Amino acid sequence: MYVVMREGLLVVTGEPGDWRTTTRFDGQHVECVAVSPHDPDRVFVGTFGDGLYRSDDGGDTFDRIAEGAADTEQYTAVAVSPHDPDEVWAGIEPSRIYRSADGGDTWEPRPGLTDLPSADDWWFPPRPDSHRVRSIEVSHDDPDRVYAGIELGAFVVSPDRGETWSEDVPGSRVDAHQIVTHPDDADRMYVAAGHGYAESRDGGRSWSQPDDQLPEESHHIWSVAPDPGDPDTILASTSEDAFTAHFDEADATIHRYRGDGAWEALDDRGIPTGEGVRAAVLAPGREAGEFYAVNNFGIYRTGDAGDEWTRLDVDWPEKFETQDPRGFAVVL
Repeated sequence: MYVVMREGLLVVTGEPGDWRTTTRFDGQHVECVAVSPHDPDRVFVGTFGDGLYRSDDGGDTFDRIAEGAADTEQYTAVAVSPHDPDEVWAGIEPSRIYRSADGGDTWEPRPGLTDLPSADDWWFPPRPDSHRVRSIEVSHDDPDRVYAGIELGAFVVSPDRGETWSEDVPGSRVDAHQIVTHPDDADRMYVAAGHGYAESRDGGRSWSQPDDQLPEESHHIWSVAPDPGDPDTILASTSEDAFTAHFDEADATIHRYRGDGAWEALDDRGIPTGEGVRAAVLAPGREAGEFYAVNNFGIYRTGDAGDEWTRLDVDWPEKFETQDPRGFAVVL
């Protein structure tokens, strides 16, 4: 497992009863992580200010890559294509997207992103004169089709590996914090966004927003994960706004949605929620009902879609209790 906290990367190896942890990038502003679906030892980590890194040994060592590829070292999103182990995508602040066809050795810019009609209105509240790519997802049924979320900006799609971009995606949510595809159903996609939730049943070509019954104070969604055994069941990391998701005013929880319109808050289930809890990052497990979650108090697992959670017995640095999780990759 790879846990991205605001000031470090926690690498967790081993197995239940024998977990081992190592902190990498200690004190650095880390923003994103991606593990190759083709090689679990290949890991990409993006930092805010110190560029992009790659590990080929499961996080034991990292080498800096992409130096000079972009006009900034502020990497905010990274993804590996499910079709090609050498195809890697990266997003930066201000919003630009880059693609590598050789596992990260060389990079090329993908043009036209900021030529979109809405680009003049993109802005990131902590730095209103800027904006950034927060999420990238390559379609699981079409290797040429790529989705990206501009934080508080747009939801965009490219049909041709980033040669051209469009924001004409019916029903999509702007401010997409996370874009996820179901591991066993490429047609089912999910978006966690700053103003709510969206899902697709046709591989991302159109979207619906079934979050009418989600409480108003929970419409800021930081992360989403589908049940490996049931694409209609999802867990979402929710809060009122960015302040209660990530900062000292933290007051976040987890909601469950089963495709019937109703949203259920998973409070008092064994995972901390509420005051003092920063928004979790979620990940599906391997079995039906299995999810993992990381917040500022540790890593948690459920085997029944959130009814009961157990904290993993891993060494959790005390300083992480006042930091927010930025990314999470579970290797099973």
